[in-house]
Amino acid sequence: MSVLEEILAHNERFVRDREYETFRTTKYPNKKVIVITCMDTRLVELLPRAMNLRNGDAKFVKTAGAVISHPFGSIMRSILVAVYELGVREVCVVGHHDCGMMGLNSSSVLRKAEERGVPRDRMETLGRAGIDLSGWLTGFDRVEDAVAHSVGVIRHHPLMPPDVPVHGLVIHPETGKLDLLIDGYAQSASGAGSLGGA
Repeated sequence: MSVLEEILAHNERFVRDREYETFRTTKYPNKKVIVITCMDTRLVELLPRAMNLRNGDAKFVKTAGAVISHPFGSIMRSILVAVYELGVREVCVVGHHDCGMMGLNSSSVLRKAEERGVPRDRMETLGRAGIDLSGWLTGFDRVEDAVAHSVGVIRHHPLMPPDVPVHGLVIHPETGKLDLLIDGYAQSASGAGSLGGA
């Protein structure tokens, strides 16, 4: 059985047995927070538990390394939609130790792409078109710097209201321990609010 077949077979049982009922909530996050975090598989259940977030409490946006690489890309758009349309009042950027983006080398990624059938001339064409594949596919040296970068992109975005606290944290992917790097209350214009405040 393929992965897709397994998913669909499970889904049929899930719907038939009405297991979805325990997950019912609205599109508005109860704790009025959005979490920008990494796509790492270890964080799928660990991170919400470590933050005391249950289904319906928060919006989650996942991307490699919790890195916002472009201020007008889809991640930043999701944050702004959450703030202006879905009642979000706080942002948490959560990176993690032992991240796959640490030390990521673009030449390694591009070599593997070529081995998987992506023609080298296609990569060269993208380069001639002004797309910096090397920069785009390069990771970071320190997770703390990556989190600080993403927090800065959000806080200084021209469409982000100044009263929205943007916090920066790092989680340990085995223990769930959170380390606060940036206290958004200290840096927001109002300094008010709290995670879970209504």
